[in-house]
Amino acid sequence: MSRDEQLKERWELVVTKLSNQFADGDTLDLDAIIYLIGVQELGQFDREFKKDQKLDLMHIAICKVLTPYGYYELDFVDAEGWPHYKTIETLPHLKAGEQSVLMKEAIVNYFLETEYIN
Repeated sequence: MSRDEQLKERWELVVTKLSNQFADGDTLDLDAIIYLIGVQELGQFDREFKKDQKLDLMHIAICKVLTPYGYYELDFVDAEGWPHYKTIETLPHLKAGEQSVLMKEAIVNYFLETEYIN
């Protein structure tokens, strides 16, 4: 199986599992999955988030999944439990499709690491 086929298969598995678990059968999109990763990384599951906090959660998720690629590094966790990352290497300029593939690959790797999928 080619790398692209394997990524596509694993991505579909992530989408299906998360959609069944969190969206009552509706299909979650990339942004929704990024948001869920942010909530997971923050670890504060029993609260409501304001709009700006939801964007912060997405930022946390993006930094977390791109850390193994050398783009970010955890800097510190503040008094309220929010992780803060520092940029190690600037992300390359990618076309929209390339960005999507990078994020899907990084998310699949995140869920492989956490053993949510195998």
